[in-house]
Amino acid sequence: MKIQDSASVPTGEPLLDIAALRADTPGCESVIHLNNAGCGLLARPVLRTMLDHLELEANIGGYEASAARAAQVRDFYLAVGELVNAGPENIAFAGSATHAYSKALSAIDFQPGDVILTTRNDFISNQIAFLALRRRFGVEIVHAPDHPDGSGVDVAAMAALMRSRRPRLVAATHVPTNSGLVQPVAEIGRYCRELDLLYLVDACQSVGQYELDVEEIGCDFLTATCRKFLRGPRGSGFLYVSDRVLGEGYEPLFIDMYGARWTEPGEYRPVDTAARFEEWEFPYATVLGSAAAVRYALRVGLEPISRRTPALGGQLRDRLAAIPGVRVLDGGPAPAALVTFAIDGWQPQPFKAAMDARGINSALSFREFAQYDFADKAVDWCLRLSPNYYNTEEEVAEVADAVADLARRQRSN
Repeated sequence: MKIQDSASVPTGEPLLDIAALRADTPGCESVIHLNNAGCGLLARPVLRTMLDHLELEANIGGYEASAARAAQVRDFYLAVGELVNAGPENIAFAGSATHAYSKALSAIDFQPGDVILTTRNDFISNQIAFLALRRRFGVEIVHAPDHPDGSGVDVAAMAALMRSRRPRLVAATHVPTNSGLVQPVAEIGRYCRELDLLYLVDACQSVGQYELDVEEIGCDFLTATCRKFLRGPRGSGFLYVSDRVLGEGYEPLFIDMYGARWTEPGEYRPVDTAARFEEWEFPYATVLGSAAAVRYALRVGLEPISRRTPALGGQLRDRLAAIPGVRVLDGGPAPAALVTFAIDGWQPQPFKAAMDARGINSALSFREFAQYDFADKAVDWCLRLSPNYYNTEEEVAEVADAVADLARRQRSN
């Protein structure tokens, strides 16, 4: 991928050829897509990879097509491993980040009274999973407090809880779905390693937006999707599993003929790799499309992506903060490219419909998605805008102007 020309990163830093990236992205021709925290726009190589494989399946058969593309399928594990600094044997394909998260949780033999230590900004599905474990197994859920400065979880307080409560699992979401907050997952990981605690990280909104290193984070499990900032297909994600977890024999609650070997009538043996967290059936076109998306991001370069994407979010956040009647909700010293805001006088669905009518893709978030965070902010809903590296400064300005116009119209009514 050619690297040149962008005004959104500091002089002397690696630059991106935005025109070439947009030419590679068919959706840029029809919409201003600021819903990358929902789904990124597919790049042409990803789309072409998936269509080619479906055509091959139609022509020669599904089993035969997967056999013919075995090397490309293996590249999914190599590519994701390169993305997060892990070996391919530590990577499992999953149908979504939540699928991967559930698989990881199911591998832990929770007992009544076990503690799950988490934060107030974990993803809604993760919070619900913890509550389900409490309902079924009697585990205790402990939420570490946020730091008073709004930078996310108070790591010192969380470390004190690690020492006093000795949790069975520590869990944190790197970037929550409901705001641009970036949680200090590597700092948490250092205490988990020091205290020999199992650590699960949700990187659903950070993978593809930032450079990630599971060794630096110090996690035992890391879950992510491919459909968001990585710009992969829907129905795809992955699970990273550490050598420690594999070596100590953790396995998912339900394991099938792909993840284990039936060694005799009354016995089975899990495979040695993270494949024990997978199932036999794969959506192979999706796996190949995900591999293509990861390779695309690696060619573009995670370093320039990790500079440009949050920078576009910062530009948008600054513009929105200057609009009367708009309250930007994101916290932390260096927010991610998830920009959330409340607007006076509007109801959620009509406001999103007004943005849709202007060709601007966005997403709504509601209090049920973030019970703690939205209660603290005293909001019931917000709009989320999430640029990616292929968006332009002109699009950011146009979107801010649209919000300003809608706010002005509401005030004049």
